[in-house]
Amino acid sequence: MTFAKQILDFYFSLPREMALPNGVDTIYPFENTQTKELMQYFFYKYYDDTKPRTYLIGINPGRLGSGVTGVGFADAYHLEKYCGIPNSFDKRIEISASFMFEVIEAYGGVEKFYADFFFTTVMPLGLLKDGKNYNYYDDKETELALEPFITQTLLKQMSFPGAKPNIICVGTGKNLKYLQAFNQKHHCFESIEVVPHPRWVMQYRRKEKEKYIQNYLDVLRASHTL
Repeated sequence: MTFAKQILDFYFSLPREMALPNGVDTIYPFENTQTKELMQYFFYKYYDDTKPRTYLIGINPGRLGSGVTGVGFADAYHLEKYCGIPNSFDKRIEISASFMFEVIEAYGGVEKFYADFFFTTVMPLGLLKDGKNYNYYDDKETELALEPFITQTLLKQMSFPGAKPNIICVGTGKNLKYLQAFNQKHHCFESIEVVPHPRWVMQYRRKEKEKYIQNYLDVLRASHTL
């Protein structure tokens, strides 16, 4: 079974309803026909093989990026411009996607990047509270409620034959701490490298963006050799 088939089966089998505290709701894009078609186009274009890949593991999908497209760190604009995948979604640019596609281009382009890497997240469904993006760790009660689901889905993704055991964490703060603690319990990663979250770079270090792109390239190239 190819990686494309495995990951599409994984996403399309995620549950629609989830009981969460504190007014937190999930973003569930997979009922949208265009999202499903876009995902199938994308994954069969870049992942229809059995090559091993390094995972870059982010936090959870956002409402303007992969919470719409179903593709990690990719909004509708960048998927159309760089991947040649036409779509009728709003082409509003999501800043994390903007940074990531600059990294992808610097690495050698979409064909080369997606042949070596796969974007996923600790929590595979996006989260909303009061209509705004919410992170799985933003309150302890929500994090604990999600723990069984995160454990099941993250271990499932790491069980794919193409998953390399050496991962890259996207985010140097709470996401990294969570993955380190997760690995102490489940022993599923041989190593965890880390890169800063693109939203942090674009919000707080935009003038130093080229430095952080180079930081990403250094980590990507070192991880690819493992």
